[in-house]
Amino acid sequence: MALRDFFGRLRGGSAPQPVPEHPQAEAPAPLQDAPLPEPEAPPAETPPPEAEAPAKTGWFARLKAGLSRSTAKLTESVVSLLHKRRLDDEALEELEETLITADLGVAASRRIVEGFRRTRFGKEVTDEEVKAALADEIAAILEPVAQPLEVIPARAPHVVLVVGVNGTGKTTTIAKLGRHYAEQGLKVGFVAGDTFRAAAVEQLQVWAGRTSARFFAPSKPGADAAGLAFDALSTARAEGLDLLLVDTAGRLHNKSALMEELRKIIRVIKRVDEAAPHSVLLVLDATTGQNAVQQVKVFKEMVDVTGLAVTKLDGSAKGGVVVALAQEFGLPVHVVGVGEKAEDLRPFAARDFARGLMGLD
Repeated sequence: MALRDFFGRLRGGSAPQPVPEHPQAEAPAPLQDAPLPEPEAPPAETPPPEAEAPAKTGWFARLKAGLSRSTAKLTESVVSLLHKRRLDDEALEELEETLITADLGVAASRRIVEGFRRTRFGKEVTDEEVKAALADEIAAILEPVAQPLEVIPARAPHVVLVVGVNGTGKTTTIAKLGRHYAEQGLKVGFVAGDTFRAAAVEQLQVWAGRTSARFFAPSKPGADAAGLAFDALSTARAEGLDLLLVDTAGRLHNKSALMEELRKIIRVIKRVDEAAPHSVLLVLDATTGQNAVQQVKVFKEMVDVTGLAVTKLDGSAKGGVVVALAQEFGLPVHVVGVGEKAEDLRPFAARDFARGLMGLD
């Protein structure tokens, strides 16, 4: 089932130790306390939001407001650069540098500038023409990746493995998606697979209660995540659940250990359903900017990422990174988030995002 009704419904280096293959294996050794490889650590996840009354403003207005910091960073620089100026070679070179600085990435920035060169080279352009033209070029990059997350009822349950660095919003994204699908009449299950982080388990348990979702918790802190996933999927099939959202650890300070844990989860659940996981959703925090690009590369090494969710756009001046991700990886961007309320996570729409990023209605 696609998220087509979302808009109406939600308004308002040491080698790792061998890992046992048995689904009820002992808990893996605690991960090492070495520093993260990324240049900046993502902030801690916030608790799940309370259920909210329907919003009084439309989604596009909230998206545009959420992107305001990114808009200011991008448009002020571009408009100042090109105001009443001919688009000659020097101007276009400066434009490319400006777009790269605004987190659109080298490849996407070059593509946008080449579009300007073909259609507007040698011309003077107004501020509004610059914004509109940029929005069109950005939308052209984003359109191919604006794809909803489809839940296939025939799979029963459709298993979504949710991955990402801790602090990106994995747990709250699971909660919001679960609420949506529960409102659509699907039977939903949450698996608290980040077994070392008590806060993540507690968040999911609270949301399971709010959404009447089946909750699968570890027997103890640090319990084997693969064994938990195996039991959860077996029970979900027996109980006729439609959707199973599986949270996972996100500690990259020992990448090889995390890679083994994720691979083990996948191996074990395939014993129950050879096709599972049916989707692997990577959650990214927009405030990390270009670090999100590196995170995609790392997680693609570990698992077969099938789609992206980009959160915390409202707290970031680096929303242009979505364009960089689309150009470099071409992975579907399923949903974006611009706030803590449940209705602030919505399907990704290319044209709306591009125009919102440029501050256009």
